[in-house]
Amino acid sequence: MSDPRITSSIFTRGAVDLSGLRNTAPPATRPSTPAQAGPSSGLPAAAGGGSVIDVTEANLQAEVLERSTTMPVVVFFGAAGYPESDQFAPLLERLAAEGGGAWALARIDVQENPRIAQMFQVQGVPTVYAVVGGRPVDAFSGAVPEAQLRQWIGAVLKAGGVDVAAPGDPRLDEADDALMSGDLDAAEEAYRKILAESPADAAAEAGLAQVGLARRVAGADPRAALAAAEANPDDVPAQLLAADIEVLSGMAEQAYARLVDLVRRTSGDDRDKARQHLIALFTVAGPDDPAVASARRALASALF
Repeated sequence: MSDPRITSSIFTRGAVDLSGLRNTAPPATRPSTPAQAGPSSGLPAAAGGGSVIDVTEANLQAEVLERSTTMPVVVFFGAAGYPESDQFAPLLERLAAEGGGAWALARIDVQENPRIAQMFQVQGVPTVYAVVGGRPVDAFSGAVPEAQLRQWIGAVLKAGGVDVAAPGDPRLDEADDALMSGDLDAAEEAYRKILAESPADAAAEAGLAQVGLARRVAGADPRAALAAAEANPDDVPAQLLAADIEVLSGMAEQAYARLVDLVRRTSGDDRDKARQHLIALFTVAGPDDPAVASARRALASALF
């Protein structure tokens, strides 16, 4: 399962035994429908609608254990007045609402339900559990960035056998919109913000590389640039600009071949510039592009 936890796994501290609560809790009621509110809670009012349920010992079995046999249940342990908990809860509630009923969020106030917190071995807030088929399957403590939380929830859904389309990342949508509208400064800022939270986000890396590409070709005359590169094969800046234009014109393989050949024919700083420029163009396409894989092999051959 994709793991966003920032501390060691809660499960390394011992198995979670829910049998005590299952046996001694008051008689279970039927799980509430989206139109029904859960028990009162000391936590702030939820914003996730029917996908968010306040849970106590009175309805734990129905709303968490039994409900988890039909859909994954994410259990949030928090407490009002604790900044990290108060700030993280609205993010979980928003994602639960976006899930459209594919999973449920159960909120448990640890101050009002210390026995449940003890059974789940909660040692701090916020703490989040995933319950599938009546059993905890994963957990983490502390707040995590939205992108990692989305990945974790996606893994929970997969573990629960839920076949749903992966939700889009609104941060990427915002960055892509800025790029498409030509606001390169805003696009760069948005992509860098994503990468600060998720350094391995390939889509954000590709977007940032596209910003650089757009800046490099700004104001260039494509025909004149290609003609200049043809007439001056040893002019490194001319070859780099021509490769940029070819990528934007849908001729990425030709651009890669141009720069691989330039790497073969140059040395020193010129060779390194050509290599780095080619790698930047690879990032624009993304790691799964077959043409990139082929060009990487050609680059390795040229270098060694």
